[in-house]
Amino acid sequence: MHKRAYGTAAVLTSAALLVSACSSTSSGSSGGGTTSPSSTSSATASPSAVSSSAPARDANADLVIWADATAAPFVQALAAQFAQQNGVSVAVQIANDVRGQYETAFKAGQAPDIIVGAHDWLGELVANGAVAPVQLSSDVAAGFNPLAIKATQYNGQTYAVPYGVENLALVRNTALAPTAPATMEQLIATGKALVKAKKATNIMADQMGKTGDAYHGYPFLSACGGGIFGTKSNGDYDPANVIVGGAGSVKGAAAMGTYAKEGALSTNIDSTNADSLFQSGKVAFEITGPWSIPAFQKAGIKYAIDPLPSIAGCGKMQPFVGVQMFYVSSAAKNMTVAQTFVTSFITSEAAQESLFQIGQRPPALTAAYDKVVTSNPDVAAWATAAKGGQLMPNIPAMNSVWGPLGQAMADVISGKPAAATFKSADAAIVKNIKSAG
Repeated sequence: MHKRAYGTAAVLTSAALLVSACSSTSSGSSGGGTTSPSSTSSATASPSAVSSSAPARDANADLVIWADATAAPFVQALAAQFAQQNGVSVAVQIANDVRGQYETAFKAGQAPDIIVGAHDWLGELVANGAVAPVQLSSDVAAGFNPLAIKATQYNGQTYAVPYGVENLALVRNTALAPTAPATMEQLIATGKALVKAKKATNIMADQMGKTGDAYHGYPFLSACGGGIFGTKSNGDYDPANVIVGGAGSVKGAAAMGTYAKEGALSTNIDSTNADSLFQSGKVAFEITGPWSIPAFQKAGIKYAIDPLPSIAGCGKMQPFVGVQMFYVSSAAKNMTVAQTFVTSFITSEAAQESLFQIGQRPPALTAAYDKVVTSNPDVAAWATAAKGGQLMPNIPAMNSVWGPLGQAMADVISGKPAAATFKSADAAIVKNIKSAG
């Protein structure tokens, strides 16, 4: 691999300067707007590059970062600043499936130095020896949302640096529904009235599809005391205690079946049309996350972000809380540079503000959150909706859950009995976990 000449000592001694260098750059994150990467980076002797081709490690770059197409332009802008400050070349490459393509590249000895992705990948990455621990000082770690820091940890070790927190909420078209519904029953009544008046085509949108969507369906389970895994005495998820077939989960599933009969949930609504229904004004309510907001803003929809409603006979729907973060590969060709970028540059307030532009996820760094929230009220609304939510499990066993649980939800929505369907899904998940173990 070609390496541009640089000294490891120079990189380390410049680390203290990185935060101030990044902080001097305007992030342009107010009001949820976006800033073109070209407006935050200039041509340098070691420019960052974004490639849309199938990712193969750039042999001409000192530091290689893989991100998805949404994140890559904003990561590139920051990488260009880092490159200029350190005299290194950085290539930011687009991966259509960061997690899957990284796994393949890692096995082939062609892994990038850094990947950008969700915290629930962590357990599997650690189990495969594919990510390296990162060292965050107690002072730096204390500056982050505690839940975000917890998401970076596995078996007591820190493996990543967080930048954004995400969760589902109820996004409401305020022109169609001026008042936030406190319960699903109120939501359905409002939605039915709008459909009857031909002001809407559907009661609500919650992507499920023919094979289901466990992430979007989970809040129905949590409202009734259900979920996926029980917990150990220390609060960690216990893969040996699957509760999908438990009373709370079954009760939540039964509620989903009831709402489907009312017309509120449908397997005809999935990731391809849920957002478009809302942004075209055809539904007043959508259960979604911050990543959907830019499209709604572009469409000129006046919206509000509300906590998820309650379910009669149960309680308040609670979403999973997810964290987006930067991982350092255990096979990084330039470990010192990769660690410096992640622990000393991405942890700065300005970098975290800039990364807010990736789907408008509330910043994980408290100082950046406090800055962004003053000009973007959506940030506080997402945080309010997250209260009481639990971190999405990051244990490897979660890979055994998504398919069976999602399909069980779709089947219940299609009319199958909740108890038998979810007990069958529970058994399938347990079997999958044992097979994977």
